[in-house]
Amino acid sequence: MSAVVSDVGTRTAVTARDLVKIYGKGDTAVRALAGVSVNFAAGEFTAIMGPSGSGKSTLMHCLAGLDNVDGGAVHIGQSEITGLADKELTKLRRDRVGFVFQAFNLLPTLTAEQNILLGLELAGRKPDKQWFDTIVDVLGLRDRLRHKPTELSGGQQQRVACARALVARPDVVFADEPTGNLDSRSGAEVLDFLRMSVRKLGQTVIMVTHDPVAASYADRVVLLADGHLAGEILHPTADSVLSALKHLGDV
Repeated sequence: MSAVVSDVGTRTAVTARDLVKIYGKGDTAVRALAGVSVNFAAGEFTAIMGPSGSGKSTLMHCLAGLDNVDGGAVHIGQSEITGLADKELTKLRRDRVGFVFQAFNLLPTLTAEQNILLGLELAGRKPDKQWFDTIVDVLGLRDRLRHKPTELSGGQQQRVACARALVARPDVVFADEPTGNLDSRSGAEVLDFLRMSVRKLGQTVIMVTHDPVAASYADRVVLLADGHLAGEILHPTADSVLSALKHLGDV
């Protein structure tokens, strides 16, 4: 059982307790998570990092309910999501979780505005116009709402994806390598927005990244190695993250 890496806030948005995830069986079984316990504070930007094969993406997928666990429990707020039926889990993800992936996952036939509002439309919910306007203006998308994805740059497409993740006011946004397909300038814009959404809009963001510069935008970095927690960095800088990764043998 791993020690709990504690949150620095007063309210916890996501909690993992003794998470175990095993791929394969018998002699070929791989223990991707080996009893991970960690808290993620509400209103905090946390990055998850570690060497290739450390379990960082697996941890995010289990926290978000995108993958089942073989042991332990995950709570989003007060709701335990491990063991939920598929229908209940789908509803919880739709209503309380936002996602930003490396691939923008925008529908090419829809405008930016339609892509942003698609999840709410499928859920039969009307958008909060004031909140929608706030997100659109903060992301600088006002003059791009009628454009389709092919008419947008990569950075603009990822900003649309960020707006889509936030428009339903989720409990937590999971970002999986959100700058992986972007140039450094566009990546910095997206990271600036994610950080701002935490500090000014009260959002909770959990991001997986391999980039020390991207991780430096977070309030905290959680380190994994071989399916175990390997420490944390508060108020990270690119240099402090790089040093920690070198210690783990990732660079």
